[in-house]
Amino acid sequence: MTTDPDRWRPRPAGSPPPEPWPQRHLVLRTPRLELRPDDDASLLELVALAHDGIHPAASMPFQQAWTDADPAYLGRGMLQYFWSERVAVGPDRWSLHLVVREDGRVAGIQSLTATRFGVLGEVATGSYLGRRFQGRGLGTEMRAAVLAFAFDHLGASSARSEYLDGSTASRRVSERLGYRDDGTALIAPRGEPVVQQRVVLDRSDFTRPTWALQIEGYTQALAGLLAATPPA
Repeated sequence: MTTDPDRWRPRPAGSPPPEPWPQRHLVLRTPRLELRPDDDASLLELVALAHDGIHPAASMPFQQAWTDADPAYLGRGMLQYFWSERVAVGPDRWSLHLVVREDGRVAGIQSLTATRFGVLGEVATGSYLGRRFQGRGLGTEMRAAVLAFAFDHLGASSARSEYLDGSTASRRVSERLGYRDDGTALIAPRGEPVVQQRVVLDRSDFTRPTWALQIEGYTQALAGLLAATPPA
């Protein structure tokens, strides 16, 4: 095994150390919402939101039925999932799980993920809102925020998403933002087959919101971590 001599070269005196977790500075703002990458404090608020309810018990809008977990273990499972996603972050595979707040209250999560983004230029999105925050267009607003960030700042060329048959709200968000159908699959989150609808959005077809996205903390270090277009 060879060793890169530059790897062990000391920093010049007086120079700041490299930022170890550059995504922690990222902030996306829309007219009603603020989106920041998850940290442990915000995840505890997200757990409380999940216990309050995300969907009716009779339905399951997710590919994995994680909300069916015993309430005694639901929170721990959520934390372990997000912690495992942090461990895997790197240029070949990354996840930005952005905690969504309205007026300071955690309303949900909006995820932006990619694999080999520097080569493929494609992202995927996933999200949910607490039930008391649904029905007011927040789902469209927060997905539009990450799409604008991906297309206009990261340099993405396309974005993918999916929803299950019967998930009317998710379908309508995709329709409003310009996605087109991209096939189906059969999955069984509760042991019975359900059709998963796949959709894709090209940058040129993005139905842009009337508002401008405000961004803080998109740095050269974060662009390098995501293998994305550096900030101007």
